[in-house]
Amino acid sequence: MKQFKNIVLFIFLAAFAFSCEKHAVEYKTTDAAGLAEYQLHYFVPLAASTANNIYRVEVNGVVVANKSAPLTTYNAIPSGAVGRFYTVTPGTINIKLYQGTGETLVYDKSCTVKPGKQNIFVYDFNQDPIVFDNGYPYVPEVTENTGSTGWVKFYNFLFEAGGAPVTFKLQYQYQYTVDNSTGQKSDWINLGDPVGFGEATGWVGLPVNKTIFNSSGSARIDYRANVINSDGSDGGLLQVKNSSGNMVNYTDWWTLSIGRRFHQVLSGYRMQSPYCAVRQFTAL
Repeated sequence: MKQFKNIVLFIFLAAFAFSCEKHAVEYKTTDAAGLAEYQLHYFVPLAASTANNIYRVEVNGVVVANKSAPLTTYNAIPSGAVGRFYTVTPGTINIKLYQGTGETLVYDKSCTVKPGKQNIFVYDFNQDPIVFDNGYPYVPEVTENTGSTGWVKFYNFLFEAGGAPVTFKLQYQYQYTVDNSTGQKSDWINLGDPVGFGEATGWVGLPVNKTIFNSSGSARIDYRANVINSDGSDGGLLQVKNSSGNMVNYTDWWTLSIGRRFHQVLSGYRMQSPYCAVRQFTAL
């Protein structure tokens, strides 16, 4: 009986091994080593409307977006998932954008991309795009306890009225809740260095004082911006026109999650419609 059981066991194991070999799961992947990886951002200051959507995007003559998934204003492609990038051979690439359902060619410019991840911004139909290093690989927070940091990267694409970029730099600032029980907030803290139009800070770690210890954790972070004049002097808080036509200090807030990374892009017009706002994209 014991010998019979061993024979049965041997047959079972052999069949199991054969089954595993025959039905091995394979994933279709492409090695991106040495390739340029990019995300394309559309930040021309236009009203959010179907007429202004980009219904076809061509990069080096290859269609990467079409009517089934158009590139909308103040948005980016690839869409639908965090951390997705297109790939292309490093060097000079040509970008064509076709606007509206009639697919009118409105942009035909080139830029240079390098191996690795980058973010490409189209901000003016008459100007070449601006390419930013994505800052990957991301340095994680190392701690014996639960984490307490999230990261933000700020971009300045703010226009004045009439389509002219702002001529001053912006010092982006943040404030967080120090004590959740009392609601006490920190002083305003500089987020990176001042950046001019078409510039960005690096990745900056912000404290996330979560309210529930045994959780992934998130918290509200408040933001504002200081104007830095061309001579380096402080020009005071950034003022913008709101939808009621009044000049107000720019303020905003976003929820920041521990371990996550977010692009924050200030864009649109400071003095006319479409009024400026920060649009946020998740990098990680």
